[in-house]
Amino acid sequence: MSDRTPDRPSPALTLWEQRTEVPLFAASLLFMLGYAARVLAPHDAEPWHDLALALVGATWLLFAIDYAVRIRLSGLGHRFVRVHWLDTIVLLLPLLRPLRLIKVYTAVQKRRDEPRLSLYARVMSYAGLTSLLLGLSASLAVYHQEHDAPGASIRTFGDSAWWACATLTTVGYGDAVPVTPVGRVIAAFLMVCGLALLGAVTGSFSSWLIQVFRREDEKGPPASA
Repeated sequence: MSDRTPDRPSPALTLWEQRTEVPLFAASLLFMLGYAARVLAPHDAEPWHDLALALVGATWLLFAIDYAVRIRLSGLGHRFVRVHWLDTIVLLLPLLRPLRLIKVYTAVQKRRDEPRLSLYARVMSYAGLTSLLLGLSASLAVYHQEHDAPGASIRTFGDSAWWACATLTTVGYGDAVPVTPVGRVIAAFLMVCGLALLGAVTGSFSSWLIQVFRREDEKGPPASA
């Protein structure tokens, strides 16, 4: 049995992640593009539906291969599924891959000597980009589930995008709400993510302001001549 622990990932796994996180992030954008084309294109738009489905299938296959390789390199065996539960969920639901953005940033940063952005800027940038991509993913998924449902208030992709913005920002106007079980599950998940991401942004911005004001106070009033 391997003595590898989650706190000490294998060097081979670390190297693999550094080399593949950015290409896989690009693949996740292609997956989202294919899914969007599949959902938004008219039903008679051939061969675009087939091409979109092929793109979705090909990119998901890349994610599955990456997952299998990381299980092999981790030395954890079947424990990998439990220890890296987020990776497992993302494999099953590729639209959640924006949640791995922090690993993408880490992989890029390890190629440099020092961060180009301050801690506060990094947190706000990560939270902002994650919110944007998760909002787009949720908009597509909810529109896919809702637009043909009886009694649905989300009939167009514009309605779905508006709903996602209101949900992520915790406003919740209530003029557009999911009515299907799957749509409501997506809504509940987006509410939780919205609270977490909004808290990260506001907390980091507040900490940055406090730091700026503290520096100003430490300087003190200018000395009189």
